[in-house]
Amino acid sequence: MLFFVGLIEMIVATIWTRFVSRGQLFASGGVTFVNILIWYYVLQQIITDMSNMTIVLLYAAGCATGTMLTLFVSNKIGQEKNSRVVIESLPDSV
Repeated sequence: MLFFVGLIEMIVATIWTRFVSRGQLFASGGVTFVNILIWYYVLQQIITDMSNMTIVLLYAAGCATGTMLTLFVSNKIGQEKNSRVVIESLPDSV
């Protein structure tokens, strides 16, 4: 379960970063609220069973996977936007 929580947290962190960089005050505040709720859940799970390194490793693996997934998707979206800009800017005679 913590694997998927870590994955979701990294997606939320990416969304938060975009909102903050665009200066979207209320959206970034809302996403921060959700992120804190996720952290509360994670801390509760880890504190409940401090000796269980498996849950920590699963959470870390989920975070790493979430980071790679969001970076991959962001790059794909960026490539599609860039290709549309190039095609739209070509002269009609080409």
